[in-house]
Amino acid sequence: MPNPLELINRAGIEARALTALLRAGAIGGSSPAKTVAILKTLRAFGPFGSAVHLAAIRHPDSPAIADERGELTYLEFDELINRLANALLARGLQQGDGIAMLCKNHRAPLLIGFAASRAGLRSLWLNTSFSARQATEVCAREGVDLLIHDAEFTELLADVTPPHGKFAIDVAAGGDDLDALIAEGSPDLPPAPAKPGRIVLLTSGTTGTPKGAPRADPKGFAIPGGVLERMPMRSGESTVMGPPLFHGTGLLLATLAISVGNKLVLRTKFDPRQMLADIDTHRASTICVVPVMLQRMVELGPDVLAEYDTRSLKCAFTAGSQLPAALSKQFSDQVGDVIYNLYGSTEVSVATIATPVDVREAPTSVGRPTLGVRIKILGDNGQVLPQGETGRIFVGTTSPFEGYTGGGGKDVIDGLMATGDVGHFDAQGRLYIDGRDDEMIVSGGENVFPREVEELLVTHPAIADAAVLGAEDESFGQRLRAFVVLRPGETLEVVEVQDFVKDNLARYKSPRDVLFLDELPRNPTGKVLKRELAQL
Repeated sequence: MPNPLELINRAGIEARALTALLRAGAIGGSSPAKTVAILKTLRAFGPFGSAVHLAAIRHPDSPAIADERGELTYLEFDELINRLANALLARGLQQGDGIAMLCKNHRAPLLIGFAASRAGLRSLWLNTSFSARQATEVCAREGVDLLIHDAEFTELLADVTPPHGKFAIDVAAGGDDLDALIAEGSPDLPPAPAKPGRIVLLTSGTTGTPKGAPRADPKGFAIPGGVLERMPMRSGESTVMGPPLFHGTGLLLATLAISVGNKLVLRTKFDPRQMLADIDTHRASTICVVPVMLQRMVELGPDVLAEYDTRSLKCAFTAGSQLPAALSKQFSDQVGDVIYNLYGSTEVSVATIATPVDVREAPTSVGRPTLGVRIKILGDNGQVLPQGETGRIFVGTTSPFEGYTGGGGKDVIDGLMATGDVGHFDAQGRLYIDGRDDEMIVSGGENVFPREVEELLVTHPAIADAAVLGAEDESFGQRLRAFVVLRPGETLEVVEVQDFVKDNLARYKSPRDVLFLDELPRNPTGKVLKRELAQL
């Protein structure tokens, strides 16, 4: 039996979430007949599966998607989702069967994901950077029954043979396998599934083979309400998407944009000038980015930035990797105080959000816990550490992670799950990420977290990017090795990099090795692939 106090607390959380959703325009303002239709759809298909249909009820003629093939209204998009869901069911797919997609950012992956959920099917969002081996292994492990993919990945997927076949997409022209499949289906809402379909996102795989992290449709509105409580996304605006939709941040922001009736602008490839042009053309109020995308825009220089009207921008929502303090200041100074920095993961979902005020006052923090989230900093013995002390970060949310599809999970203490990071809180309740708990370097008996050194290195006027990790050392156990990317036209000597660290941090934090690279290896969500650096 649930504790009565827990029920009261959860009711309070949901009330706050609904207030935030109402303020953003995601709910409310409908006639009694529309309200009845909305509640009926939610009950039948859950929050994710019904998202587009609810928007179509409230904003039928508003633009939903803008991509390389043009624009779709919410009514048009909703009909395509119904047709695909019905076509999949007509082909014999049953509750819980798996639909995989390997797609760049355009209308199709969202169409597939919403249709799968509406039909009670699992949707597996594959990473477009996969090798043929990875794609084949993941599809086999996750139990894929049907695969839909961009035509450019046909050869890569040659060894994947799902029982219900593969369907290719011509991203620009259309008239492809997916269009033919959609044409088979009825435009009416499909029958309500026993349960809405699950979404299976994959971990980033920066240290190994990506794992499947399935999520059922959330039972409440705390996650979207918690985000919209902090950020100023409102109904009838435009959102420009930067990160891939298979990344949790991209999918979350895309779903929120659709929930409030935004126009969602999608590009198959990120280009900093194109994003600025899309902000200008679509009068976008929100962009979703990873930090390296902010960096690419800043690198264009103030003269290029001034060519585009970005005054409509209210929110640059960033997540996925470390946001360097120097970068956040540069972007805020040139574009405005619009950065909302999220900390979370595929497993924990949303944990904290730093507002533009946080970004200015405490640029290395990731802000405060969002609605319904509990965070504790625990020591090696599971004890809660005092404010200011660094320890393992444990998070509890209203939508707990249920374990990886291949088995296993994360450490859980008192209902809170380990994020794999270490950090601390400041006196204002802001969280700071000091590093990964498996990346701490012990050099000569001193503990060093690479993140602190990385944050410092990118403040050097000649350094554009940097990463630090540990290397074996016979004398000290481990030593620091820095990988540095210089700005165009700049030169630095190894000793200059070492002295810069010594002048600003403890001497033992200065890297013994410095390697200069043209660029750091990153995955599509901007995370540095340190396993590749370790092989250099």
